[in-house]
Amino acid sequence: MRRRRSIKILATLGPATSEEDRIAELFEAGADVFRINMSHTPHDLLRTLHSRIRAVEERFARPIGILVDLQGPKLRVGQFANGKVDLEEGATFVLDTSSKPGDVSRVHLPHPPVFQTAEAGHRVLLDDGRIRLRIEHASAKRLECTVEIGGRLSDRKGISLPDTLLPFGAMTDKDRADLDAAVNLGVDWIALSFVQRPDDLAEARKMTRGRAFVMAKIEKPSAVERLDEIIEMADGLMVARGDLGVEMPLEAVPGVQKRITRVCRHAGRPVVIATQMLESMISAPVPTRAEVSDVATAVFEGADAIMLSAESAVGDFPIEAVATMNRIAEKVETDPVFANVIHAQRTDPEPTGPDAISAAARTVAETLKLPAIVCYTSSGATGLRVARERPDRPIITLSPNTATARRLALVWGVHCVETEDASDETDMVDRACRIAYQEGFARPGQRIIVTAGVPFGTPGATNMLRIAFVGSDKLGEG
Repeated sequence: MRRRRSIKILATLGPATSEEDRIAELFEAGADVFRINMSHTPHDLLRTLHSRIRAVEERFARPIGILVDLQGPKLRVGQFANGKVDLEEGATFVLDTSSKPGDVSRVHLPHPPVFQTAEAGHRVLLDDGRIRLRIEHASAKRLECTVEIGGRLSDRKGISLPDTLLPFGAMTDKDRADLDAAVNLGVDWIALSFVQRPDDLAEARKMTRGRAFVMAKIEKPSAVERLDEIIEMADGLMVARGDLGVEMPLEAVPGVQKRITRVCRHAGRPVVIATQMLESMISAPVPTRAEVSDVATAVFEGADAIMLSAESAVGDFPIEAVATMNRIAEKVETDPVFANVIHAQRTDPEPTGPDAISAAARTVAETLKLPAIVCYTSSGATGLRVARERPDRPIITLSPNTATARRLALVWGVHCVETEDASDETDMVDRACRIAYQEGFARPGQRIIVTAGVPFGTPGATNMLRIAFVGSDKLGEG
């Protein structure tokens, strides 16, 4: 099964799509990678979902990626004596360390580190930004605030402080246990929430020890400010537009999305655009016109993947949502404007041999209108380099590593095939031609371009480029 698009689709599993047959339907509709949200997934369910995804993978004989999304720290206010209060604009409201039930004048904030760093003038957002406070006076035990936007506040609602760099890391004890369970199962990507600084990624990378790629979710203004440093520590980024839209002005999010997408492409890191892409399809069989345009924008920008959350996890039309996203992507990528936009954003290759080979492979394939670029990759680095070029030809990656093939399922334009590494140059050409034919990319009589590294089996040693002719016996000639 080959996709007729380059951008990938990431679908979240949930109550609506947890059975094996439903996962298979999602894959057939267009899902390339499945997301498991650990905010709602105990470890026994994680094991079950992992097993079912791998069964679907075996059924279709195609590598499927699994991304486990860690919950991260969740800041919440305490409880109220009456369960809720109505805060009026201009009123004074205090967040303090007292565990007594709250009232209209105060409530418990059970997160002592917040009091260490919050300052006068900082904003406090409650209940996904529906209520906004401004800190007037800050001390070690209380934050005295003015209500700028009022509303009803009830027990345990979430709190965020977009102006405050909070003095704790991105991982909780729950996250550490979840990460350990996930990598021991063999998942492919770990998405890390609440990233504020590059150092937040260090612990996750240490725990994974290369057994999974680590993706930083960009959902806080402090992360946007240090984007260039974070991208150096991460294997990929996710634009978590929901939380970004709470912590920064909504009108700033589209620009941030474009910036992150372009920075990732320049760095050769996969980027996922997430949150509310087809939100109305949670309860409707068709999306709004604005949602279609939103998905199309991500495709035009050259993002690696677009993600469905509640639409596929708990929605009434999960299969239709994936199929709709698939159709939008296919249509956009055949639009004449698409090639112009992708070409205009292309950057010069890095001054390394593998990057130069990847850029040359794209140029030759496009100039000669070859049906495919075939690249051998052990670690996945070569596949990422070729994808960074955003060629208008399909990319086939051949890898002896199952884990590499699954991780690359998230990467733009890459069709992954697990196969033995080539033993010599003749085997390299024959194997590439045979697989390009078997996977439906090339016909006898056509030429393909092949990149590999000599000596064979050496990770990161791409140094060879070869134009091969697919013979009548489906093997390479010339």
